[in-house]
Amino acid sequence: MAEAPPPRKPQSEPASIIWLTGGLPQLRRQAARALEIIRRKGPSKVQFWFLALLIGIGAGLAALGFRLGIDLLQRTVYGIDDQALKNEAHSLPWWWLIAVPTVGGLIVGLILDRFTNDGRARTVTDVIEDAALEGGRVEIREGLASAAASLVTLGMGGSSGREGPVVHMAGVVSTWFAQRISASPMTGRELLGCAVSGAVAASFNAPIAGALFAHEVILRHFSAHAFAPIAISAVAGTVINRQAFGGATEFNLWREPSLSFYVELPAFMLLGIICALVAAALVSAILRADAAGAALFSRTGWPRWLRPTLAGTLLGIIAIKFPHIIGVGYQTIFAALNGAYGLGQVMVFAVIKVLAVAITLGGRMGGGVFSPALVLGALTGLAFGMIATSAAPDLSGGTTIYAMAGMGAVGAAVLGAPISTALIIFEMTGDFQTGIAVMTAVSLSSALASRLLHRSFFLTQLELRGIHVAEGPQAWLPQNMRINTLMRTPGSEHFPAPDLVRYLAMSGRALVDGTTLDLALSEFDRLGGAFLPVIQPTELRSPEMIGPPAPPEIIGVLYHVDALRALNQALSETAAEEHA
Repeated sequence: MAEAPPPRKPQSEPASIIWLTGGLPQLRRQAARALEIIRRKGPSKVQFWFLALLIGIGAGLAALGFRLGIDLLQRTVYGIDDQALKNEAHSLPWWWLIAVPTVGGLIVGLILDRFTNDGRARTVTDVIEDAALEGGRVEIREGLASAAASLVTLGMGGSSGREGPVVHMAGVVSTWFAQRISASPMTGRELLGCAVSGAVAASFNAPIAGALFAHEVILRHFSAHAFAPIAISAVAGTVINRQAFGGATEFNLWREPSLSFYVELPAFMLLGIICALVAAALVSAILRADAAGAALFSRTGWPRWLRPTLAGTLLGIIAIKFPHIIGVGYQTIFAALNGAYGLGQVMVFAVIKVLAVAITLGGRMGGGVFSPALVLGALTGLAFGMIATSAAPDLSGGTTIYAMAGMGAVGAAVLGAPISTALIIFEMTGDFQTGIAVMTAVSLSSALASRLLHRSFFLTQLELRGIHVAEGPQAWLPQNMRINTLMRTPGSEHFPAPDLVRYLAMSGRALVDGTTLDLALSEFDRLGGAFLPVIQPTELRSPEMIGPPAPPEIIGVLYHVDALRALNQALSETAAEEHA
């Protein structure tokens, strides 16, 4: 009788299954424990660098997705990609060129009307404000809506830039991380700088400029403590860009720019001055268009979603004759850098571009201002170069270098960022040999534009909102501090005599609860005294009411020394952050 076969040994589980069933839950528990430690104690240096890498990847992917989304939408609605649209738009029906931006404007208006409280797309200006006043945290809901509105704007006939929306999208990414780890305001600003550097680097394929842009424009100071993580994020964003588009520069020059060196530098100084005036004209046109649109809709009572719709219709009418206004405009820059336009054509294109950008942004469509500034700068530089080279052909190196210098000069004047703008030009063109010409034009343009504007387009917008970021922390910090956190309440130590407090309140020498510290300090300067009562806001009395008014409700007092001490502490913390 044959022996029974030996019992079969149970097969062992594959290593991957064992890891998934046992190792993955353990990894999840360790990650949760690490996150809790970061929440309680803040990230260590190594942890912060790891966060910077993750944020750089996230911001870079957001920038890449935004760019690809614009291209896809543009191909879908026009049937032509961005590179061919400028030359092939004449083959499209005229009514289609009007219909596309009109419908796009309607979509933008409905998005912003539904998801924002003011019908306005968020851009770099809001990121700067939130970095200064909100601890680096931006509005997530409004930011996502603004990104969608800007994508529709640029994909459906708007004339603006993609960098502004990308910067705010990066802020949304960093805000999400900051909320997860309960980041302090200082850490939140550094995370925001990391996200912005990754997004800008991914958008321009410019890691050096991305890192410096975050410091120069968003944080508005250079901190050794923040430089390493911001640089890590910039590298991560650049790698994402190069994985998608290769290592090629944004613009490949057909002509090699050359400089006849010292003898030609006065021409670039003059170009810088002209570019500052051009930048000021662009900013003025945008702000005037925005004010005119606000006045029109306030007077007529039209719904605010109609404003981008009307702007889209105007853009479509212009695009019938001048299709180069559609989209970001990089093909116009490429043509200008290679001298593909005549002098008259360049001047007309520049004027039309300013008009189109003013309609787009003044019409409350989405998008940013930096790419239009580069387009306008390239056209200005090319026009100037044509005149200069024809006046002194033996002393000139060619028109390409003037177009490059013009790009940097107008861009730097609009952004208020001469260092990062000059580096963006170098990294986008791959030409560092013309640095002396570009820096000459950029320095003169930035110096003059800072006198004509509040240092930049973004800071000018903030000034119009009553936020004085351009004047430094000593101006905007007191605006963000409320006296109710500084006052002494009745019964607390060193509370003054109640009769004296009541007398001051009845005589009108008092502060209203919710007053900001800057207004409180102004009242101390006007009224004098060691302290002022803090009262509840009172309702306005109607003429029909009779009898004496009710006495004000006193909720505390604010000592002058307490107000000054709080301001001094806030300024010290800001200085410590900037010099960490």
